[in-house]
Amino acid sequence: EREERRRKLKRDQPDDGPRPRPQQVRNDHATQNKIGGYKRVKETPQGWMDCPASGQPIDKIIPSKVPLDETFNESVPPGKRYSSKQVVNKQRKAGRDIGLVIDLTNTSRYYSPAEWTKQGTKHVKIACRGRDAVPENEAVNTFVYEVLAFHERQKPSRNPKYVLVHCTHGHNRTGFMIVHYLMRTQLSSVTEALNIFAQRRPPGIYKTDYIQALYTFYHEIPESITCPPTPEWKRPSDLDLNGEAKQDDDDDNGESAPSPDPVDDKAITNDDVLGDAVPFDQQDILRGICFKLLDFVPNGRANAQFPGSHPVSLNSENLQLLRQRYYYATWKADGTRYMMLIMRDGCFLIDRNFCFRRVQMRFPIRNVNDTPYQVVD
Repeated sequence: EREERRRKLKRDQPDDGPRPRPQQVRNDHATQNKIGGYKRVKETPQGWMDCPASGQPIDKIIPSKVPLDETFNESVPPGKRYSSKQVVNKQRKAGRDIGLVIDLTNTSRYYSPAEWTKQGTKHVKIACRGRDAVPENEAVNTFVYEVLAFHERQKPSRNPKYVLVHCTHGHNRTGFMIVHYLMRTQLSSVTEALNIFAQRRPPGIYKTDYIQALYTFYHEIPESITCPPTPEWKRPSDLDLNGEAKQDDDDDNGESAPSPDPVDDKAITNDDVLGDAVPFDQQDILRGICFKLLDFVPNGRANAQFPGSHPVSLNSENLQLLRQRYYYATWKADGTRYMMLIMRDGCFLIDRNFCFRRVQMRFPIRNVNDTPYQVVD
Protein backbone atom coordinates (compact mmCIF):
# COMPACT_ATOMS: atom_id res chain seq x y z
CA GLU A 1 0.00 0.00 0.00
CA ARG A 2 2.85 2.36 0.78
CA GLU A 3 4.41 1.75 -2.63
CA GLU A 4 1.09 2.32 -4.34
CA ARG A 5 0.62 5.68 -2.60
CA ARG A 6 4.12 6.70 -3.59
CA ARG A 7 3.51 5.90 -7.28
CA LYS A 8 0.18 7.76 -7.18
CA LEU A 9 1.82 10.81 -5.61
CA LYS A 10 4.49 10.78 -8.30
CA ARG A 11 1.86 10.68 -11.07
CA ASP A 12 -0.06 13.61 -9.53
CA GLN A 13 3.07 15.79 -9.25
CA PRO A 14 4.76 16.29 -12.62
CA ASP A 15 8.53 16.38 -12.65
CA ASP A 16 9.59 19.94 -13.46
CA GLY A 17 13.20 19.28 -12.77
CA PRO A 18 15.12 19.56 -9.53
CA ARG A 19 13.48 21.78 -6.93
CA PRO A 20 15.55 24.51 -5.36
CA ARG A 21 16.68 23.78 -1.84
CA PRO A 22 15.49 26.18 0.85
CA GLN A 23 17.92 29.07 1.10
CA GLN A 24 19.81 29.08 4.36
CA VAL A 25 20.27 32.39 6.09
CA ARG A 26 23.95 32.99 6.52
CA ASN A 27 25.05 33.59 10.09
CA ASP A 28 28.56 34.86 10.57
CA HIS A 29 28.32 34.83 14.36
CA ALA A 30 30.67 32.54 16.16
CA THR A 31 27.65 31.00 17.84
CA GLN A 32 23.93 31.15 17.26
CA ASN A 33 20.79 31.36 19.35
CA LYS A 34 19.63 28.28 21.18
CA ILE A 35 16.58 28.28 18.89
CA GLY A 36 18.86 27.40 15.99
CA GLY A 37 20.41 24.53 17.89
CA TYR A 38 23.41 26.40 19.24
CA LYS A 39 24.11 28.23 22.45
CA ARG A 40 24.43 32.00 22.21
CA VAL A 41 27.43 33.62 23.85
CA LYS A 42 26.46 36.10 26.57
CA GLU A 43 28.71 39.07 26.01
CA THR A 44 30.02 41.14 28.90
CA PRO A 45 29.10 44.83 29.18
CA GLN A 46 31.40 47.19 27.31
CA GLY A 47 34.57 47.80 29.34
CA TRP A 48 33.63 45.32 32.07
CA MET A 49 36.56 42.98 31.41
CA ASP A 50 39.31 45.48 32.28
CA CYS A 51 37.32 47.51 34.79
CA PRO A 52 38.75 47.12 38.34
CA ALA A 53 36.59 44.75 40.36
CA SER A 54 35.94 46.92 43.41
CA GLY A 55 37.09 49.90 45.41
CA GLN A 56 37.90 50.54 49.04
CA PRO A 57 35.10 50.73 51.64
CA ILE A 58 33.39 54.04 52.37
CA ASP A 59 31.61 53.85 55.74
CA LYS A 60 31.41 50.06 55.28
CA ILE A 61 30.03 50.45 51.73
CA ILE A 62 32.05 48.66 49.04
CA PRO A 63 31.67 50.01 45.47
CA SER A 64 31.92 47.24 42.89
CA LYS A 65 31.28 46.36 39.28
CA VAL A 66 28.50 43.85 38.62
CA PRO A 67 29.37 40.19 39.28
CA LEU A 68 28.59 37.90 36.33
CA ASP A 69 27.27 34.37 36.78
CA GLU A 70 28.67 31.25 35.11
CA THR A 71 26.58 31.74 31.96
CA PHE A 72 29.13 34.41 30.95
CA ASN A 73 32.13 32.08 31.35
CA GLU A 74 32.49 31.41 27.61
CA SER A 75 33.19 35.10 26.97
CA VAL A 76 35.32 35.73 30.09
CA PRO A 77 38.80 34.18 30.49
CA PRO A 78 39.34 32.39 33.83
CA GLY A 79 41.65 35.11 35.12
CA LYS A 80 39.07 37.82 34.42
CA ARG A 81 36.00 36.18 35.96
CA TYR A 82 34.17 37.95 38.77
CA SER A 83 31.22 36.02 40.18
CA SER A 84 29.32 36.34 43.45
CA LYS A 85 31.44 33.56 44.96
CA GLN A 86 34.64 35.35 43.97
CA VAL A 87 33.29 38.60 45.44
CA VAL A 88 32.63 36.89 48.78
CA ASN A 89 36.03 35.17 48.84
CA LYS A 90 37.90 38.34 47.89
CA GLN A 91 36.22 40.43 50.58
CA ARG A 92 36.65 37.73 53.25
CA LYS A 93 40.37 37.64 52.54
CA ALA A 94 40.35 41.37 53.29
CA GLY A 95 38.49 40.71 56.55
CA ARG A 96 35.11 41.90 55.30
CA ASP A 97 31.87 39.88 55.33
CA ILE A 98 29.07 41.06 53.05
CA GLY A 99 25.61 41.23 54.58
CA LEU A 100 23.75 43.34 52.01
CA VAL A 101 24.01 43.65 48.23
CA ILE A 102 22.34 46.58 46.45
CA ASP A 103 21.97 46.12 42.69
CA LEU A 104 21.55 49.36 40.72
CA THR A 105 21.61 47.84 37.22
CA ASN A 106 18.58 48.19 34.98
CA THR A 107 18.48 44.55 33.93
CA SER A 108 18.19 41.07 35.40
CA ARG A 109 20.50 39.26 32.99
CA TYR A 110 23.76 39.40 34.93
CA TYR A 111 22.96 37.00 37.78
CA SER A 112 20.13 35.62 39.88
CA PRO A 113 19.51 37.22 43.30
CA ALA A 114 19.34 33.66 44.65
CA GLU A 115 23.14 33.55 44.40
CA TRP A 116 23.17 35.91 47.37
CA THR A 117 20.02 35.01 49.29
CA LYS A 118 20.82 31.30 49.44
CA GLN A 119 23.94 32.13 51.47
CA GLY A 120 22.07 34.43 53.84
CA THR A 121 22.96 37.75 52.20
CA LYS A 122 20.14 40.22 51.65
CA HIS A 123 19.73 41.41 48.06
CA VAL A 124 17.97 44.68 47.20
CA LYS A 125 17.21 45.65 43.60
CA ILE A 126 16.96 49.38 42.85
CA ALA A 127 16.77 49.57 39.06
CA CYS A 128 18.34 52.76 37.69
CA ARG A 129 18.79 53.76 34.08
CA GLY A 130 22.43 53.93 33.06
CA ARG A 131 22.27 56.24 30.06
CA ASP A 132 20.75 59.66 29.48
CA ALA A 133 19.42 59.92 33.03
CA VAL A 134 20.58 60.13 36.63
CA PRO A 135 18.93 57.93 39.29
CA GLU A 136 15.56 59.26 40.40
CA ASN A 137 15.10 60.87 43.82
CA GLU A 138 12.85 58.04 45.00
CA ALA A 139 15.58 55.52 44.16
CA VAL A 140 18.09 57.60 46.14
CA ASN A 141 15.71 57.69 49.13
CA THR A 142 15.38 53.91 49.00
CA PHE A 143 19.14 53.43 48.78
CA VAL A 144 19.95 55.68 51.73
CA TYR A 145 17.22 54.09 53.85
CA GLU A 146 18.36 50.53 53.08
CA VAL A 147 21.97 51.33 53.99
CA LEU A 148 21.05 53.19 57.19
CA ALA A 149 18.64 50.44 58.27
CA PHE A 150 21.29 47.79 57.63
CA HIS A 151 23.93 49.70 59.61
CA GLU A 152 21.44 50.10 62.47
CA ARG A 153 20.85 46.34 62.56
CA GLN A 154 24.60 45.74 62.62
CA LYS A 155 25.29 47.96 65.65
CA PRO A 156 24.98 45.16 68.27
CA SER A 157 27.42 42.97 66.31
CA ARG A 158 31.09 42.85 67.25
CA ASN A 159 31.98 42.34 63.59
CA PRO A 160 29.55 44.43 61.54
CA LYS A 161 29.04 43.27 57.98
CA TYR A 162 29.51 45.38 54.87
CA VAL A 163 27.26 46.61 52.08
CA LEU A 164 28.26 45.80 48.49
CA VAL A 165 26.87 48.30 45.97
CA HIS A 166 27.18 47.80 42.24
CA CYS A 167 25.86 49.14 38.97
CA THR A 168 27.47 47.87 35.75
CA HIS A 169 30.97 49.24 36.33
CA GLY A 170 30.63 50.61 39.87
CA HIS A 171 31.39 54.25 39.14
CA ASN A 172 28.60 56.58 38.01
CA ARG A 173 25.36 55.22 39.46
CA THR A 174 27.20 53.65 42.39
CA GLY A 175 29.13 56.86 43.07
CA PHE A 176 25.99 58.96 42.69
CA MET A 177 24.24 56.94 45.41
CA ILE A 178 27.22 56.89 47.77
CA VAL A 179 27.72 60.66 47.46
CA HIS A 180 24.05 61.14 48.33
CA TYR A 181 24.55 58.88 51.35
CA LEU A 182 27.57 60.87 52.51
CA MET A 183 25.72 64.15 52.09
CA ARG A 184 22.83 62.92 54.22
CA THR A 185 24.86 61.29 56.98
CA GLN A 186 28.01 63.39 57.29
CA LEU A 187 28.72 67.10 57.45
CA SER A 188 30.43 67.54 54.10
CA SER A 189 30.09 69.40 50.82
CA VAL A 190 29.40 67.80 47.45
CA THR A 191 33.00 68.45 46.42
CA GLU A 192 34.33 66.68 49.52
CA ALA A 193 31.98 63.73 49.00
CA LEU A 194 32.98 63.44 45.33
CA ASN A 195 36.66 63.47 46.30
CA ILE A 196 36.13 60.76 48.93
CA PHE A 197 34.49 58.50 46.36
CA ALA A 198 37.15 59.23 43.73
CA GLN A 199 39.90 58.29 46.20
CA ARG A 200 38.24 55.00 47.13
CA ARG A 201 37.04 54.11 43.62
CA PRO A 202 39.29 55.85 41.05
CA PRO A 203 38.64 57.79 38.92
CA GLY A 204 35.29 58.40 40.63
CA ILE A 205 32.18 59.64 38.83
CA TYR A 206 33.14 60.48 35.25
CA LYS A 207 29.78 61.66 33.86
CA THR A 208 29.36 65.43 33.93
CA ASP A 209 25.56 65.33 34.20
CA TYR A 210 25.79 63.15 37.33
CA ILE A 211 28.19 65.59 39.00
CA GLN A 212 26.10 68.60 38.01
CA ALA A 213 22.93 66.92 39.31
CA LEU A 214 24.52 66.42 42.73
CA TYR A 215 25.50 70.09 43.05
CA THR A 216 22.04 71.18 41.91
CA PHE A 217 20.23 68.85 44.30
CA TYR A 218 22.12 70.10 47.33
CA HIS A 219 21.86 73.76 46.31
CA GLU A 220 25.61 74.21 45.93
CA ILE A 221 27.35 76.34 43.31
CA PRO A 222 30.93 75.14 42.78
CA GLU A 223 33.65 77.45 41.56
CA SER A 224 34.26 74.97 38.76
CA ILE A 225 33.26 71.42 37.91
CA THR A 226 36.10 69.05 37.13
CA CYS A 227 35.01 65.79 35.54
CA PRO A 228 37.55 62.95 35.24
CA PRO A 229 38.12 61.65 31.70
CA THR A 230 36.47 58.41 30.66
CA PRO A 231 38.71 55.52 31.82
CA GLU A 232 40.79 53.68 29.22
CA TRP A 233 39.01 50.41 29.96
CA LYS A 234 35.70 51.98 28.86
CA ARG A 235 36.90 52.31 25.27
CA PRO A 236 34.27 51.86 22.53
CA SER A 237 34.05 48.75 20.38
CA ASP A 238 32.14 48.23 17.16
CA LEU A 239 31.13 44.58 17.48
CA ASP A 240 30.75 42.02 20.24
CA LEU A 241 31.45 38.28 19.98
CA ASN A 242 28.03 37.77 18.41
CA GLY A 243 28.81 40.31 15.70
CA GLU A 244 26.43 42.90 17.10
CA ALA A 245 27.02 46.49 18.16
CA LYS A 246 27.76 46.82 21.85
CA GLN A 247 25.56 48.97 24.02
CA ASP A 248 27.12 51.65 26.18
CA ASP A 249 25.42 50.27 29.28
CA ASP A 250 22.88 47.70 30.43
CA ASP A 251 19.64 49.47 29.51
CA ASP A 252 18.98 47.70 26.22
CA ASN A 253 20.16 44.24 27.24
CA GLY A 254 17.69 41.75 28.68
CA GLU A 255 14.75 42.76 30.82
CA SER A 256 14.84 46.36 31.92
CA ALA A 257 12.76 48.53 34.16
CA PRO A 258 10.22 50.84 32.51
CA SER A 259 11.36 54.34 31.70
CA PRO A 260 9.95 57.09 33.88
CA ASP A 261 7.26 59.33 32.46
CA PRO A 262 8.48 62.70 31.25
CA VAL A 263 8.08 65.51 33.75
CA ASP A 264 5.77 68.34 32.78
CA ASP A 265 7.09 71.80 33.61
CA LYS A 266 3.65 73.09 34.53
CA ALA A 267 2.76 75.40 37.37
CA ILE A 268 2.18 73.85 40.79
CA THR A 269 -1.35 74.07 42.17
CA ASN A 270 -2.56 73.82 45.76
CA ASP A 271 -3.54 70.18 45.33
CA ASP A 272 -0.29 68.95 43.77
CA VAL A 273 1.71 66.39 45.74
CA LEU A 274 5.10 67.74 46.76
CA GLY A 275 8.33 65.94 47.50
CA ASP A 276 9.58 62.45 46.73
CA ALA A 277 8.24 59.14 47.98
CA VAL A 278 10.09 57.32 50.77
CA PRO A 279 10.07 53.56 51.51
CA PHE A 280 7.04 52.15 53.32
CA ASP A 281 9.10 50.90 56.27
CA GLN A 282 10.66 54.32 56.71
CA GLN A 283 7.19 55.84 56.99
CA ASP A 284 6.57 53.86 60.20
CA ILE A 285 9.92 54.98 61.62
CA LEU A 286 9.13 58.62 60.88
CA ARG A 287 5.71 58.30 62.53
CA GLY A 288 7.39 56.93 65.63
CA ILE A 289 9.76 59.91 65.71
CA CYS A 290 6.82 62.31 65.54
CA PHE A 291 5.02 60.52 68.36
CA LYS A 292 8.14 60.73 70.50
CA LEU A 293 8.67 64.44 69.81
CA LEU A 294 5.07 65.20 70.74
CA ASP A 295 5.00 62.91 73.79
CA PHE A 296 2.09 61.19 72.14
CA VAL A 297 1.28 57.50 72.60
CA PRO A 298 -0.68 56.02 69.66
CA ASN A 299 -3.75 54.01 70.56
CA GLY A 300 -2.66 50.95 68.62
CA ARG A 301 -4.51 51.67 65.40
CA ALA A 302 -2.65 50.67 62.27
CA ASN A 303 -3.06 54.15 60.77
CA ALA A 304 -2.86 56.52 63.72
CA GLN A 305 -3.47 60.11 62.68
CA PHE A 306 -1.06 62.88 63.38
CA PRO A 307 -2.53 65.01 66.22
CA GLY A 308 -4.27 68.02 64.72
CA SER A 309 -3.74 66.71 61.20
CA HIS A 310 -7.28 67.33 59.96
CA PRO A 311 -9.27 70.38 58.84
CA VAL A 312 -11.14 72.31 61.51
CA SER A 313 -13.52 75.14 60.62
CA LEU A 314 -13.50 77.82 63.28
CA ASN A 315 -17.25 78.00 63.84
CA SER A 316 -18.86 78.33 67.26
CA GLU A 317 -19.27 74.56 67.66
CA ASN A 318 -15.64 73.75 66.90
CA LEU A 319 -14.43 76.57 69.12
CA GLN A 320 -15.88 74.57 72.00
CA LEU A 321 -13.76 71.59 70.91
CA LEU A 322 -10.64 73.72 71.15
CA ARG A 323 -11.52 74.39 74.79
CA GLN A 324 -12.24 70.74 75.53
CA ARG A 325 -9.36 69.03 73.68
CA TYR A 326 -5.72 69.85 73.10
CA TYR A 327 -4.84 70.42 69.45
CA TYR A 328 -1.28 70.70 68.18
CA ALA A 329 -2.36 72.43 64.97
CA THR A 330 -5.45 73.30 63.00
CA TRP A 331 -5.62 72.86 59.26
CA LYS A 332 -7.61 74.79 56.72
CA ALA A 333 -10.23 72.82 54.82
CA ASP A 334 -9.25 73.77 51.25
CA GLY A 335 -5.97 73.23 49.43
CA THR A 336 -3.09 71.19 50.80
CA ARG A 337 -1.24 72.02 53.98
CA TYR A 338 1.72 70.17 55.41
CA MET A 339 3.69 69.95 58.58
CA MET A 340 7.41 69.33 58.33
CA LEU A 341 9.72 66.98 60.17
CA ILE A 342 13.29 68.31 60.07
CA MET A 343 16.02 65.70 60.55
CA ARG A 344 19.75 65.59 59.99
CA ASP A 345 19.36 63.36 56.92
CA GLY A 346 16.52 65.34 55.37
CA CYS A 347 13.20 67.16 55.64
CA PHE A 348 9.88 65.39 55.33
CA LEU A 349 6.46 66.86 54.61
CA ILE A 350 3.57 65.33 56.60
CA ASP A 351 0.10 65.42 55.08
CA ARG A 352 -3.26 64.99 56.80
CA ASN A 353 -3.08 61.21 56.24
CA PHE A 354 0.17 61.07 58.23
CA CYS A 355 2.13 60.16 55.10
CA PHE A 356 5.65 61.45 54.51
CA ARG A 357 7.44 62.72 51.42
CA ARG A 358 11.02 63.97 51.36
CA VAL A 359 11.88 67.48 50.18
CA GLN A 360 15.39 68.81 49.72
CA MET A 361 15.65 71.80 52.04
CA ARG A 362 18.49 73.00 54.24
CA PHE A 363 18.21 74.23 57.82
CA PRO A 364 21.79 74.86 59.04
CA ILE A 365 22.44 74.64 62.78
CA ARG A 366 25.15 76.52 64.65
CA ASN A 367 26.00 73.66 66.98
CA VAL A 368 26.32 70.13 65.62
CA ASN A 369 25.31 68.82 69.04
CA ASP A 370 21.89 70.47 68.82
CA THR A 371 18.89 68.18 68.49
CA PRO A 372 18.50 67.06 64.86
CA TYR A 373 14.72 66.52 65.16
CA GLN A 374 12.09 69.27 64.90
CA VAL A 375 8.45 69.42 63.82
CA VAL A 376 7.18 72.72 62.41
CA ASP A 377 3.82 73.85 61.07
